[in-house]
Amino acid sequence: MAPQDQDQQEVQPAPSKHEVGWRRVVRNFTPSWFSVIMGTGIVSILLNTLPYNGVWLYWISVVVFCLNVLLFCAACIISLLRYTLYPEIFHAMIMHPVQSMFIGTFPMGFATIINMFCLVCVPAWGGASHYIAWAMWIADAVVSVIIALSLPFMLISRNGETHLSSMTAVWLLPIVSCVVAASSGALVADILPNPQHALWTIIVSYVLWAIGLPMALMVMVIYLQRLTLHKIPPKAVIVSVFLPLGPLGQGGFGAMKLGRAAEKIFPQTHTLDPASGPIFATVGFMTGLTLWSFGLVWLFFASASIAKCKNFPFNIGWWGFTFPLGVFTTSTCQLGLELPSKFCRVLGTILSVCVVILWIGVSLGTLKGVISGQIFHAPCLADLRRKKDVRDVA
Repeated sequence: MAPQDQDQQEVQPAPSKHEVGWRRVVRNFTPSWFSVIMGTGIVSILLNTLPYNGVWLYWISVVVFCLNVLLFCAACIISLLRYTLYPEIFHAMIMHPVQSMFIGTFPMGFATIINMFCLVCVPAWGGASHYIAWAMWIADAVVSVIIALSLPFMLISRNGETHLSSMTAVWLLPIVSCVVAASSGALVADILPNPQHALWTIIVSYVLWAIGLPMALMVMVIYLQRLTLHKIPPKAVIVSVFLPLGPLGQGGFGAMKLGRAAEKIFPQTHTLDPASGPIFATVGFMTGLTLWSFGLVWLFFASASIAKCKNFPFNIGWWGFTFPLGVFTTSTCQLGLELPSKFCRVLGTILSVCVVILWIGVSLGTLKGVISGQIFHAPCLADLRRKKDVRDVA
């Protein structure tokens, strides 16, 4: 080896202790990791509510639910460590135009746990478990509203111009959290023994639904314009084209479930006209069918974009496949219950199987990335380093 090469190797600085080992994992643990909880949660829900179900599927759904709770607790602990040990990262993350949008995955992931708690734990445990579910939903709803209002405002008030070409469907994530909380509210209302408590849960859920869905539709208009003018997104974020299925699928499911809950609770509480309950149920079905049909359009756009792109690198964004397709599937299954329709039930079962297979594939890819460490990457840290270099030069 030449002396010059030896000198160059000698001057290379050793990696910081914060860039290796568990500290590297903590520093690079972005909010997007909560999309893993979203994807795993929707799989547990689909397995539990499959149109053609069985006892063995029920217990598999319980196992996946328990796994999801463990993942959620681990993600919360690592996130708490991240912002406690490195508080400067929180500011860098919240100011990042893309990473900050993924904060919306936190309440949505928690909502899947609330849904399974209502489906599994409340019937099994009884007692005051329904009030535990209600308390968790209230907390989730409050966080969802704060995120849905604050993050879009930060986006429009941030210094500097935002170019349309840089826009991605992740703008939907903080907004859709309200729609997801509204759908969870319908499930919570079904298990509350007090009709007045159930009534106000339904009313608040309708408010959450009305906050999130119109805003999501407006963002989808901007996103369609972005796709029209600047074409298909880069391969690194191509999976984001599936995200519009989220508000449409969950919005349709929420409208139908809230309509059924109103049909049951409104007469008991003498709310509005005695005939208002069935009217809400009918309008909910029509709304759900309309949003589901509109979702078919975006499902085609997303599938065609993926087919055109063919090969694209694996990253944590691949979890953007599972939840949007999952909630679109729940909307399909709910249509099969509302009509009732054997076609929708069969289609819902087929889509459920596809989502489960997709979840297994993405989980294996994520596990491989975790073992190699390559999947841990936080773009906001690059901005933090640049700012530090500028301060050092100054």
